Amino acid sequence: MLRRIDSAATLAIVLAIVLAVHHGVRSYAMTNQTIVTLDLEGVLVPEIWIAVAERTGIAELRRTTRDEPDYDVLMRGRLQILDQHGLTMSTIAGVIDGLGPMEGARDFLDALRARTQVVILSDTFEQFAAPLMRHLGMPTILCHRLVVADDRIVDYRLRMADQKRHAVNAFQALQYRVVAAGDSYNDAAMLGAADAGFWFRSPDSIAAEFPDFPRAEHYDDLFALITGAL
Repeated sequence: MLRRIDSAATLAIVLAIVLAVHHGVRSYAMTNQTIVTLDLEGVLVPEIWIAVAERTGIAELRRTTRDEPDYDVLMRGRLQILDQHGLTMSTIAGVIDGLGPMEGARDFLDALRARTQVVILSDTFEQFAAPLMRHLGMPTILCHRLVVADDRIVDYRLRMADQKRHAVNAFQALQYRVVAAGDSYNDAAMLGAADAGFWFRSPDSIAAEFPDFPRAEHYDDLFALITGAL
């Protein structure tokens, strides 16, 4: 009889432990830390290549990731155009020096960083992004790198292919809940991998092609969408 009681008591204790651990795991999973990943150009700052096109009068440089989903095709075309017109890194740097955050972007980013961690995932390049980060309060940015020789951009090096999606997956592997926002074709994989994703001022064609992601046109609306998903 005593053995039966002891066995029953042991079983009850084991079940209680299992339930407690299960509840703890569920509670932890429901309270994961959060992180927001944002695109840079078109979300926080103007499109750099469009600004270069406007400064130089080279209309072909207006083509961006909103128009071309294949990033390598886009960049190879840009490099060819730069070579044809003899545009230097110094010329492009001068254009970037005249750029700043889009109206309301700095306040939006500051308010968001007061709520949670924010990382910028961009397919721009370190040489382009550095001066813009100072305008934005030096947030963390993960991007690529240009190959420059004798003041000419001769090539580019991807940090890694599909880096935005891989970054989101890595944050999730670290038990972060990820909320993402972008505006172009190269953001779709990031939004799809995130726990919640939103378009910001994306073209109608892109929003229609990826209708699962709500779209915001104003920073207040994007802030509400993001914070509501944290």
